[in-house]
Amino acid sequence: MTPTSRKAPPRPRREGDWLTLTDLGRIYGISAVHTGKLLVAAGLREANGEPSRRAISAGLAWQQHPGHHHQALWHREGCAPELERQGLEPQQQRTIVGLWADLLTALQQGSPSIATSAEEMASDLPSELVAPVNRELRKRGSSLQVHRSIRRAAAPRPACSPAPASDAADPHRCG
Repeated sequence: MTPTSRKAPPRPRREGDWLTLTDLGRIYGISAVHTGKLLVAAGLREANGEPSRRAISAGLAWQQHPGHHHQALWHREGCAPELERQGLEPQQQRTIVGLWADLLTALQQGSPSIATSAEEMASDLPSELVAPVNRELRKRGSSLQVHRSIRRAAAPRPACSPAPASDAADPHRCG
């Protein structure tokens, strides 16, 4: 065999971050083993640990030395949608969502030293966080939900919605 015939397959041309299973899992706060299982469920990894043909051909995985799955690298941006479809959220987003939920819950409960309402603060919530914050508030048992309302001559901004009729007796509802 000549030295040129033993070359590793070329690295995919996709730009971006190439990560180990451990590093990819850290983004979501899960282990490499869990990450690997989710990639198997998504069809990107074989049960033996090797990247699937689909993952290789789509540029989502790269192996410098095929047959050594511990050396496989995974494309962060390419694998993210597959992992997030299975319910994962990046750790940083979970932290931000938790902080917003804490703040809105505290404002909803009220304090004489706070001069703003949950509704006013909700208007500053970034649109991409509305759904995750609402899920977190529901998970915590809060009747508060943020929704988008269109104000005249302004971009859509979130506001609090009144509690559902079943929560009408809740004195801490927004509105």
